[in-house]
This record gives sequence, C-alpha cells and structure tokens, in this order.
Amino acid sequence: MGATKTDHFTEQQNKIAGIAKALGHPARVAIIEYLLKVNTCICGDIVNELPLAQATVSQHLKELKNAGLIKGSIEGTSICYCIDEKTFEILKEYFSKIISTTTIQKCC
Repeated sequence: MGATKTDHFTEQQNKIAGIAKALGHPARVAIIEYLLKVNTCICGDIVNELPLAQATVSQHLKELKNAGLIKGSIEGTSICYCIDEKTFEILKEYFSKIISTTTIQKCC
C-alpha cells in the first residue's frame, strides 16, 4: 500500500495539524475557553454552556479528547473533563517558536 500524505511530514507537524483541526470548530473553541475559565474538571456543566444538544456536545468532546486537548476521567455515571496540560504546552512551545522567529515584512 502507498504512503499517506501525512507520512511526508514530521511527527510534530502531524501533531500540530491534528490539534489545529480539532480547534477548527467554534463549539470546540468555546468548550476549551470554558474549561480554561473554570480551571477544574467539569462533568455536566458543559452542555449547559452551549446552545447545542447533549449528543452534539459529546461528539465535540470526543474530537477534543482524540486530539489530546482535553482528558476525561470517569466519576460515577459521568465523565469529567479538563484541559490536558501536556498538549497545551506543545502548542505554547510551537507558537512561541513561531513568534520569536517571525519578522513581519510588508509585502502587498
């Protein structure tokens, strides 16, 4: 079987692209912002914060978890979600590197 297009890029490039893809929906951005604001694990409150059905919120949570942006732990009959610090450290390092090595040049 042939190589996939992602095989031509580094592990870090693929990781950053996966994270960016997960952040590509405003509902997911809103979930991240909410979790950052409350700075604790949240079980059921996320659904109350968004104008979306519970099933839709669950799908967005799944995408964020698959990308490593959030983590979940089972507490009783529910799953409590919080920010995954490791992934945000990866993003922080990536964007810090870009900002520190980028000079804005007027071109157009």
